[in-house]
Amino acid sequence: MPALAIGNLTLLLAIPVIGALLLAFLPRRATRTLFSVALLASGVTFLWSLKILVGFDAGNAEMQFLERAPWMPSFGIEYIVGVDGISLFLVLLTTLLMPIAILASWSIQDRVKEYLIFMLLLETGMLGAFVALDLFLFYVFWEVMLVPMYFLIGVWGGTRRIYAALKFVIYTMAGSLLMLVAIIYLAARHAEAEQLLTFDLLKLYGLRLSFDQQMWLFCAFGLSFAIKVPLFPFHTWLPDAHVEAPTAGSVILAGVLLKLGTYGFLRFAMPLFPDAALAAAPVIVALAVVGIIYGAAVAMMQSDIKKLVAYSSVSHLGFVVLGLFAFTMQGVQGAIYQMIGHGLSTGALFLLVGMIYDRRHTRMIDDFGGLWKVIPLFSAILLVVMFSSVGLPGLNGFIGEFLILLGAFGATPRWTAAAATGVILGAIYMLWMYRRVILGPLKNAANENLADLNARELLLLAPILILIVLLGVYPQPLLQRIEPAVALTLKKFPVAARAQAGTKDAAGPEFRKNGR
Repeated sequence: MPALAIGNLTLLLAIPVIGALLLAFLPRRATRTLFSVALLASGVTFLWSLKILVGFDAGNAEMQFLERAPWMPSFGIEYIVGVDGISLFLVLLTTLLMPIAILASWSIQDRVKEYLIFMLLLETGMLGAFVALDLFLFYVFWEVMLVPMYFLIGVWGGTRRIYAALKFVIYTMAGSLLMLVAIIYLAARHAEAEQLLTFDLLKLYGLRLSFDQQMWLFCAFGLSFAIKVPLFPFHTWLPDAHVEAPTAGSVILAGVLLKLGTYGFLRFAMPLFPDAALAAAPVIVALAVVGIIYGAAVAMMQSDIKKLVAYSSVSHLGFVVLGLFAFTMQGVQGAIYQMIGHGLSTGALFLLVGMIYDRRHTRMIDDFGGLWKVIPLFSAILLVVMFSSVGLPGLNGFIGEFLILLGAFGATPRWTAAAATGVILGAIYMLWMYRRVILGPLKNAANENLADLNARELLLLAPILILIVLLGVYPQPLLQRIEPAVALTLKKFPVAARAQAGTKDAAGPEFRKNGR
């Protein structure tokens, strides 16, 4: 472990909290100062995450920057944080999107101080969930995230904001409580088997459980993560939350929060309960593919641009779940890559929707048309981001989808073939939306004097556009760092281990033979 590691992750978690505390002592009317402090805190957090990236050992599959300290030792609870190739780029995605989301919040005029405090606290909650290696600590961060997002939607959201915020909390809390019961049971079983009460994830990985115990615990963890993804049919909270959330809330919700569900499956539910995960794979894959097609089909029917993008997330995250439960190197690597790619492209889509809404105060597709003639810069950037979302080769969305389909085909060819139709449907609804909003004649006189993107808007879109292209043409730096940790995780699944070793009868036949 590099000497650089000591204290790095703790400081990463602390910087946004320090920023929030500074904001609490500033006067409410000093709007520019409030935004400056929030941007400074989130910007320093991003720069500190780059320091972690530079010090990360690409060839090391184990946890790095590991920090451990007693918290409640009498209950076996510790403060344990660390990153590996699975969580590294999700941490970087979080620290990148937060300053962009704050910069995109310039139109917020009401209760700016509270808004920015909640944004920074949300960042700490998300980062903590990605780096926590004690299950109790993970649960604390998991719940901490709910409070800021609830207020961001409920206070600064749209006309139905209270309904959307309550629905978001109720859905998430329902799954979380079952996960808490499962976490306590795991610690108790470890105390019984090893005479050591602990919530240490790395120690709990080695706990042997019967198949029935694994199934019950996998269901408890899996329900919480499935709601967060959201996996069909637990998705109904998402469109409401997206539509009612302020622009920055939608960016963070799509860019980061949804990834905590898929990350939770990969980090916790699957390796802790490998036999149950293999047994549940056919059902979860089926739900993922249904979600892919359903999300795309419903997106095609939307008249609200923001709702269309929201349903596209249901479809895209279905691909991520499909890749994870293929239990192959390509599938899991593609799933992680797709998490990053989706966070960038869908985050940018929500930013662009927010920008046009600030100008026209409508998101209805029929209210637009012919915008290329008026705001060509906006139209050109939307074209790039739209192509990224549909997986055009040369942009970031293609790499993840290709690896997922490649990795999943050997495990479940029929479901993978069905999932591939989601790529076609995704292109249809995105191109249809773009044609009606941007191309054709300028139908509505209210659009004739729209202002094109300004310097601030270009500044917050620029890093996302650069990464969309860079990750599309040069994926190796990410894949190189992701691969060792994925390989270590897949060793917990005998089928995946044999497939990695290149044995003749790989994952697909094994799944079918055992009914898995």
